[in-house]
Formats: sequence, structure tokens, C-alpha cells
Amino acid sequence: MSHTSKLDQLKAKRAQAAAPAGDAANNRQHERGKLTARERVARLLDPDSFVELDAFAVHRTDAFGLAEKRFVGDGVVTGYGSIDGRRVFLFSQDFTVLGGSLGEVFAEKICKVMDLAVRTGCPIIGINDSGGARIQEGVVSLGGYAEIFWRNVQASGVIPQISLVAGPCAGGAVYSPAITDFIFMVDKISQMFITGPEIIKTVTGEEVTFEELGGALTHNRKSGVAHFLCADEDDAFEQIRHLLSFLPQNNLDDPPEAETSDDPRRTDPRLIDIIPPSANMPYDMIDVIHRVVDDGDFFEVQALYGGSLVVGFARLGGRSVGIVANQPAVMAGVLDIDSSVKGARFVRFCDAFNIPLITFVDVPGFLPGTNQEFGGIIKHGAKLLYAFAEATVPKLTVITRKAYGGAYDVMCSKHIRADFNVAWPTAEIAVMGPHGAVKIIHRDEIAKAKDASAREDELVAEYVERFANPYVAAERGYIDDVIDPAMTRPVLCNALAMLRTKRVARPARRHGNIPL
Repeated sequence: MSHTSKLDQLKAKRAQAAAPAGDAANNRQHERGKLTARERVARLLDPDSFVELDAFAVHRTDAFGLAEKRFVGDGVVTGYGSIDGRRVFLFSQDFTVLGGSLGEVFAEKICKVMDLAVRTGCPIIGINDSGGARIQEGVVSLGGYAEIFWRNVQASGVIPQISLVAGPCAGGAVYSPAITDFIFMVDKISQMFITGPEIIKTVTGEEVTFEELGGALTHNRKSGVAHFLCADEDDAFEQIRHLLSFLPQNNLDDPPEAETSDDPRRTDPRLIDIIPPSANMPYDMIDVIHRVVDDGDFFEVQALYGGSLVVGFARLGGRSVGIVANQPAVMAGVLDIDSSVKGARFVRFCDAFNIPLITFVDVPGFLPGTNQEFGGIIKHGAKLLYAFAEATVPKLTVITRKAYGGAYDVMCSKHIRADFNVAWPTAEIAVMGPHGAVKIIHRDEIAKAKDASAREDELVAEYVERFANPYVAAERGYIDDVIDPAMTRPVLCNALAMLRTKRVARPARRHGNIPL
């Protein structure tokens, strides 16, 4: 064969790899409202940066007619490229090839890029669009999934792992995204579930649609499995790029720093006005966050889940930070099961990847009730406590209003080794709210009073003046300063700069035993 013929053969192979199932299959993918595997790669990465690996791989199975169905690439596109000039590795499952089903070679391709990502210290992005295990390959496909799961675990806390679910992701396939750090789902396109609607109907009698069972809204709002809800695939790509801008390449690197025209010394006299005159009135903590961080840019994570706690990424003085904040606008900012688990997961991610933590506190306590107690609020609340106590990144805390009881301890207090704690003059740091405290401390006195209501009001006022303020805690060094809210940004930027060289010696152990 001549050199020209060999080049022609190469071109033909590349053409097959570009559309392994043919143009008609690609058109059907578009009719479903979805992009093809290669279109997704092209839109996510910087232009002309993608380098493909294993483009010519094919499966090795002859069983059940697969000998007649050998598609170049075997149903997954793998390789590396760049996002904003920074290298990432990725795989993109191709639903047009055997329904995106995973077999031996398919899994080997994914494992190869995952290994390279860890070896070179780069993020890995998985785009999932698959009908699940390739049944014709039997237990080999199950082994392939397990090899991927094992690598997800080994890479956890070493490199950022991001999953985009852009189609079905069912059965055992869901566990790879579940182990990764962040899951993006596309509205009306993505589904994740262990068992499908048909099996559920057979086993339990319940009737449920694919969208109700495992759609993007379900997992963003009800289960908390997903972290981001995307309007369409282009929105997903934009959100992934935004997320990566806050993250380091790996656990040994610092997050990227960005230039900002927002002066670290900028003050905001309007911050004090956000706190309502009554302690029982709500306000939006996100307004506080926007006014403090660089350029008001706050990238919220799990915005639709566990709404009494807000988490997300921002910058202070150009440095990437993780924000954890009680949200008084939702259930008065109490900690419940969902918000505790959400916060704990986020705190542990930030600690793994050298991202300082900024905590804004306005918390009246943990949510009472039998549903919470029977659901394990003790165990789940302890996860957030454990995560904050375990974290060794710089930890800065601002108490804006309420900080009551055990929730005060949990929300990155000085006692669990926060580095820098300040309070606004509106802060109330106490064992419990004034009314509850007075009813316990002065129960007999109130009962004997001629006008019990009036006496209770007097005692509440006395309690507020004595305890519901930041100065008792300041006297004991539990907070480092009481600050004018207008100074919050410059105070935090200054403390963050001071803590740049923080070092913590870890105890010698295999690992702790977080209350899972």
C-alpha cells in the first residue's frame, strides 16, 4: 500500500470516528434536543484545544450480534484540552452508539483519561449520556464500571471531578457522578435513577414518570444529588467554566487569583441597613454576600436544596473563597438535615482544595421536630460540625445577628478553631433566644407575677441587654473584634492576607470517621 493510500485510510478512519453511527443517528440525537458527544466537547473547551485519545478503539465482543456492530471509538470520546487556557481531561459518552452503553473498551478509555488526569494533576470532566451497562458484554461491563468507581475514589480530594449529566444515567452508572465533586444536570434532558419507572411500578406499585423520578429539577430540589440546574447544554458549559475559574488544578496548587478593580479597602455603609430592626424579621443573606465579595460575583452551589444554608464560591481581593452562610429568609436560617449535609460536603471540598472558608452566621438553632429527630438530625448536624472542625484552610467567621446554642458552635466558631471571628454590633450570641431563655430561667417568677405577660417582657428586655449582644463573647476572646458592618470587606480581605501562610500539623492517623 502506498503512502498516499495509507493517508487515505487514516482519513477514512477519522471520518468514521467523527460520526461512528452515521449522520442519521446524529440527527436523531438533535431531535431529542441533545448535542452529540463531539459537539459537547467542542462547545465546552477552548477552540481547537481538544486532543483526542483512543479514537480508533473498538470493542472485542462477538456475542449477541455485536460482531456486526463495531463502531470506531466504541461510544465514548476521550481526551484533553483547555478551558480558559488551563488543561482539563474529559470524556463524553455517545448515545448514538449502542445507546451509549458501557462495555470493556468503553471503560478502558475512560480509565485511561482519569489516570492521566491524576498523573498530571488536572481536573476531570465526565459528560454522561448513556443507557447503562452493555448487557451483551455481561459481567465485563460491570467490572468496567467498578474500575471507574475505584478511580473516582482515588482521585477524590486530589483533582476536581465534575460530572455533566446530559441524558440518561441509570443503574450502577449513577455512582460515578455521585462520587464526583459536582453534578450539573440539564432541565428536561437529564435523568438519574437507580431503578426505572417500570421496575418501580412492578415492585412497589408506584407510578412515576422519568422526569418526576430522576429529572434535573428532582435532583436539584428534592434529593440534593445534583448541584446545578442548567437551562440547556450551553448554559451547562458556561456554568462549568465559571466553576472551574474558582478551583485549583489539584490539591497541591492554590486556586487561581484574578485581577479585580474592586478595592479590597472598599467599605459599604449600607450593610447595617440590611439587618431589620426586629430580630424576628427575615432578610436575604445573599444581599450581604454580594456587597462584600469582589464585584458582587457569587456563584451559588445547590441553590434549590437545603435553602436555609447558602454555599458557593466568590473572591475577596482576587482570591478564591468558599462562602457558607445561614439564610434568614428561609426558615429563619435554622440548620436542618438537608442544609447540614449540604454545608458539610461543601466545606470538605474547599478544605481539600486549599480554598479559604468565609462563614456568615445568623442561626437560631437546629430545626426541631420528630421528622428531623427521626431522620437523624443529630448525625447529620454532626457532619457540618465535623467538617468545620476538620478543615485546616483559613477560616473566617462573621456573626451578623443570631448565634444561638449548639448552632453557634457548629457555624465555624472560635472553639472549633476558626482563625478569625468578628461580629457586627447587631449580633446576639447566647445559649438560646431571649424568650425561650426567660421562660426557663424565670418560670416560677413569671407564674407568680400579677401581670405575667408584662413581667416576661421586662425579663426579656433585661436578658437581651445582658446576653443578646456580642460583647460578652468579645470579653472572653471568643470573637476577635466587633466591627462596623461597613468595614466587613476590608476586615476580611486583611485577615485573608494575614492567613495566607497558615500551616496546621495534622495528627498521625489513616483518616477520621465522619458520622456518615
